[in-house]
Amino acid sequence: RIELFGDEIDSLRPFSAESQRAHEEVQEARILPVHDAADEAPQRSTLADHLGRDGWVVLVEPAEIRRQAESLGDRTATAQGTLSAREAFASLMSRPRVDLSSLPESEATTTLHLAVESVARLSGNIQRIRDELDQVVSADHVLVACPGTGETNRLGEVLATGQLAQSDRLRLVPGFVRAGFRLLRQGRQGVVILGSQDLFHREVVGGVIPGHTTRSTRKVESRAIDSFLELTPGDLVVHVSHGIARFEGMELFDRTQARGQTGVANAAPVKAAEAQAAAGSAEEHLVLEFRDRVRVFVPISKINLVQKYVGASGTLELSRFGGTAWQKKRERVAEAVIDLAADMIQVQAARAARPGRAWPPDSHWMQEFEATFPYQETPDQLSAMIEIKADLERPRPMDRLVCGDVGFGKTELALRAAFKVADSGGQVAILVPTTVLAEQHNRTFSQRMAEYPITVACLNRFRQPSEQRQIIKGLSEGTIDVVIGTHRLISRDISFKDLGLVVIDEEQRFGVEHKERLKLLREKVDVLTMTATPIPRTLHLALLGIRDISNLETPPPDRQPVETRVTRFDEELVRQAILREMNRDGQVFFVHNRVHDIKSVEAKLLKLVPEARIVVAHGQMDGDELENAMVRFLHRKADILLSTTIIESGLDIPSANTIFIDDADMYGLAELHQLRGRVGRSRERAFAYLLVNPTRILDADAAKRLKAIEEFTALGSGFKIALRDLEIRGAGNILGTQQSGHIAAVGYELYCQLLDNAVRQMRNQPLQEPIEVNVDLGWPGYLPADYVPGQRQRIEVYRRLARVRSLETLADFRKELRDRFGHIPTPVEWLLRLAEVRIRSDAWKIGGLHYDRSQEAFNKLDLVFAGRDPRRMQELARRDPRLRLVDNTNVYLRPEKSERDPEAIYRLIIRALG
Repeated sequence: RIELFGDEIDSLRPFSAESQRAHEEVQEARILPVHDAADEAPQRSTLADHLGRDGWVVLVEPAEIRRQAESLGDRTATAQGTLSAREAFASLMSRPRVDLSSLPESEATTTLHLAVESVARLSGNIQRIRDELDQVVSADHVLVACPGTGETNRLGEVLATGQLAQSDRLRLVPGFVRAGFRLLRQGRQGVVILGSQDLFHREVVGGVIPGHTTRSTRKVESRAIDSFLELTPGDLVVHVSHGIARFEGMELFDRTQARGQTGVANAAPVKAAEAQAAAGSAEEHLVLEFRDRVRVFVPISKINLVQKYVGASGTLELSRFGGTAWQKKRERVAEAVIDLAADMIQVQAARAARPGRAWPPDSHWMQEFEATFPYQETPDQLSAMIEIKADLERPRPMDRLVCGDVGFGKTELALRAAFKVADSGGQVAILVPTTVLAEQHNRTFSQRMAEYPITVACLNRFRQPSEQRQIIKGLSEGTIDVVIGTHRLISRDISFKDLGLVVIDEEQRFGVEHKERLKLLREKVDVLTMTATPIPRTLHLALLGIRDISNLETPPPDRQPVETRVTRFDEELVRQAILREMNRDGQVFFVHNRVHDIKSVEAKLLKLVPEARIVVAHGQMDGDELENAMVRFLHRKADILLSTTIIESGLDIPSANTIFIDDADMYGLAELHQLRGRVGRSRERAFAYLLVNPTRILDADAAKRLKAIEEFTALGSGFKIALRDLEIRGAGNILGTQQSGHIAAVGYELYCQLLDNAVRQMRNQPLQEPIEVNVDLGWPGYLPADYVPGQRQRIEVYRRLARVRSLETLADFRKELRDRFGHIPTPVEWLLRLAEVRIRSDAWKIGGLHYDRSQEAFNKLDLVFAGRDPRRMQELARRDPRLRLVDNTNVYLRPEKSERDPEAIYRLIIRALG
């Protein structure tokens, strides 16, 4: 953010794009070009040319480097300003060089054979790790490289027992090694260097162990789902009092011209410059169009009455201004919401009264199990786990919903909850919507729990009938602790010996009959439901106290946004993108959602990339065949998985970081977002290509969807993407499909307000009413277009200001405006003063301030404080002898002639209200 004084730079301040707040000033900013090479570079140089004279070059596996460099050179041969592989190597060869190779290089002048041998990974079980390390430490010095202080502390706690705690031959050091090895030293003890992943059987993801951060890693900020501020002309809006209208824009009016025009308004707009000169009476208005082209001008002081409409898609009829239909519709929804709140409170009370099973506090094994988590937990994961454990340890059935965008760590919460219950002797059922996801979870749960006496099984249509019978028998006899499966798990022929916890993944994807069975389960056992549908904060807050919800809003550390590109199908682009992924040892998803011609797509891909190994997967395949295809891809025996949308839910393959979605215009936003979430699950940069048929003409809605998915690539952007698809689906998932109809009737935000009020009413809590103080004193308060450029941005600032409820928050808001937009001009100063007067007035239960001009002919002008509470008005009148109480509700203040300018009136009001 560059602030100028004349033509000189006054200050340079970096700022957060998310919060918009600036950091401390810097003395300089280095701004680099956005492209790789200058169009007309005077001379070309390589990276090696910029090394000092004494710089050494180290090549790790030179033969492999040459192979990859030549492949890269072929792909960039036409690019301007790039070096060929031969030129790049020539610049390196003239320097002192060390080649590190697993095989001798014939051209090396001197070859040194390092006495190094690999070491086997340790067992993964905590006690065995201690025993094995004891043996290793007795013969060698041991260094364990831990990626980050969190891992170092966790491992230190796990190993801080017995002889290891006293040994000076074992050290935990910050760092990373891909695999453990032993340095042999003749006549001396060797040195064993291990990575922490060698102890716990973790996989190295994307080149480094998860959780390891580098200096270049940038923290990606995430924002909770808040409200719908981004209004553009043409959008549908809801006026709380009058109904659904179309937003036409904003206009600045002279207040004297616009006064009283709430119906069909013909007030002439004036230019900002003219309005400022119009004796301080300018105010900005939202222009709304109702049915029959009735235009209504809403002053920005009433902006909290207008919300963006988020509800039913398709055409929607505008409301008639001044009619009764809207009020009746709103009353119907309010009644439905009260019934819903009453039902939910009743269910919660019944559950609280019903005896349940209190699981014991964490055992030592539970702590060890958590220590083996191969990633760094996010703050949201940690707080959600605390909430889940607290629920499990209470003597009543748990019913908690965990919401989080794709890839935000819901599976780990399910793992820990399942382990806690199974470790305490209960059985756990994990319900998932697809057989593919069941297989994936089975592998994950089995691997993580392998070192503990916990039996994991998977029940789905892939299993042979004899195997299914064996699993069902094991569940009834109690020999199986954790079972993962599809709706087959809640069939009537299945019984558990001691079912303690049910984890449901994406409940909305199960049928009505299955949901009824789940409802019965909720009465008896602990239930943890997980959904990738983000829950907007407005709904989350409205449900607080009647529904236990944990929201995961923070992306995992080191995760990068997926680079998304919408393009017509282009054979060369597809080939190059696949080769790029294969060259970095990655894998590719290719989604084609028509089974009848999926084989022809396979043939086309084989022709494009003959060097790639392709497997095909779709829901109509035989169970064994589908399982084999998925296992081959999971075990990296295939480069491309060509599949239908069966990969949409929960599939987690960190090595797959490129996805093609064929005929992307045929998908909904939510589906595209879920499919894109299959990649970008490691530290590698991931790519999503949304392919459109070259011959197809896109309709407007499809183009909008693709533009939205391409625009919103930030982590956790599910909430923005889904203004319609995810938001309404999310509300319906939690509240029931009937409520989706009520949301469509009045819009999402108003529905949440009505629900919040209903819940508060049921619980005898004060309603969260917005500050409603009508200040009609002719003060020129607005945001000039040259101060806050852009209509959307101005609306956002106005709405945020309307929600300020305290003087402390207002002071922060003032600082933010100064920080973001510079020195505060006079109209903005008056806007902030109006907000201050409203806040102070609301504290005295004052509903409005205006002038009583009835005696203006006698040169008398009264300032009227119109009260809502007689007792508070009496208290106010006693504060100042100049204040006169009239008819118990209004307090009058008569300014002197010298006190009638806006500045003096403002000071009088602040003095009176304190």
